Amino acid sequence: MINIVLNIMKLEQIYTNCLAQGAYYIESNGEVAIIDPLRETQHYIDKATANNAKIKFIFETHIHADFVSGHVDLAKKTGATIVFGPNTKTAFNCYNASDNEEFKVGNITIKVLHTPGHTLESVTYLLIDENGKNHAVFTGDTLFLGDVGRPDLAIKSDLSEKDLAGMLFHSLHSKIMTLEDSVIVYPAHGAGSACGKNLSKETVGTIGDQKNTNYALRSDMTKEEFVTEVLDGISPPPQYFAKNAKMNQSGYSDLEEVLSNGNTPLSAEAFEQLANSQKALVLDVRTQQDFVKNHIPGSIFIGLNGGFAPWVGALISDINQPILLVVPQGKSEEAVTRLARVGYDNALGYLEGGMDAWIAAEKTTDQIKSISAEEFSEETKEHKLNVLDVRKDGEHASMHLNMDGLQHFALDYINHQMNQIDANKTYYIHCAGGYRSVIAASILKARGFHNIIDIAGGFAALKKTDLSMSEFVCPSTL
Repeated sequence: MINIVLNIMKLEQIYTNCLAQGAYYIESNGEVAIIDPLRETQHYIDKATANNAKIKFIFETHIHADFVSGHVDLAKKTGATIVFGPNTKTAFNCYNASDNEEFKVGNITIKVLHTPGHTLESVTYLLIDENGKNHAVFTGDTLFLGDVGRPDLAIKSDLSEKDLAGMLFHSLHSKIMTLEDSVIVYPAHGAGSACGKNLSKETVGTIGDQKNTNYALRSDMTKEEFVTEVLDGISPPPQYFAKNAKMNQSGYSDLEEVLSNGNTPLSAEAFEQLANSQKALVLDVRTQQDFVKNHIPGSIFIGLNGGFAPWVGALISDINQPILLVVPQGKSEEAVTRLARVGYDNALGYLEGGMDAWIAAEKTTDQIKSISAEEFSEETKEHKLNVLDVRKDGEHASMHLNMDGLQHFALDYINHQMNQIDANKTYYIHCAGGYRSVIAASILKARGFHNIIDIAGGFAALKKTDLSMSEFVCPSTL
């Protein structure tokens, strides 16, 4: 969270690591603008109330696909006007701003710069301070630090990804790169987001820095070169992107209602009955260490301690899937909220007392065999092993185990590549650090692959052994 106070203006970046998403609170002379709010909106309301200020505008940089925005709910609670870029079609009341249109928030001005490319309605908001100086741009998914937005999410029959990439080139060169080098850049996402491919871990920069360091903003870059480089190496978008975009365009249930339904304690008996009657997915959000030791048979692990929401979105194909939760003590509301951030609103409750209650009720449990990297290394000296590397394509290409029997099996696409492995064989699974491998192991076990062994600590631990590795290739050169 970054706070900036300029005379009578307050600017706060509210960054959510799980989604690698930045929302913004801007206040001047008793009036507030919120840019790209998360679904849980009470924080913004409380902050404005504490400052005796009123939320006047909710500015959306575009129709988001990677999370459910809080614009509809926040407008309902505050009476604020939702502002989108030109020609945005929604099922709720909003204001379609024109290119170069200006909005007054207290003593400052928010100017709309129409910057199509990531999507057709994408805009960048230029903040002009009380002295008339260009202070900052809120670039949404048009410009990130180190990257630009992917141009393949708004394709129509008459509009290709190359067409959108060309639009993005013109938007950057005519609207953003013409701004002063000192103008601060506040993007919608940082590293970890699937909205780009090379996002920086930094979440605040300047126009000048980006001109010097961002591969897509080279001054001598032609449009053709830009299109080629931006499209190169883009992975297919996660399956939930289109569903979240539809929710952001059409509206959604109140978060309070979702929480009321999902944050419900259930006894072991009630939990089991509901799982059977509703064909609910049992989602275990504890640590991978806890899941490996003991879990409900058939349950899926996606821990709250990792990139929870994006992995839920990538791996649970039905956004309306009924979900029952196994949570650490006191984490039920957090789990339901984080599910709702990506549109999974059908949580039915959680197991009261957790696995201890399940075991006390004499219910069946299951385990995942896990071995250390050192034990795995010793095993390779005596046997030929089948190994699944479930890291992303770029991670695997950068460096991997150099051995027969290794198979790259990216977690992102696990639901579509089950036919690539044999249920009768034993597989050793690793990721980078141990989180994703347990997700993969849980999914495989739930699908009938029972001969699964997790390598604890993942590739980070494997590199400390004497196992042979491929030569390291810097990801930026792949």
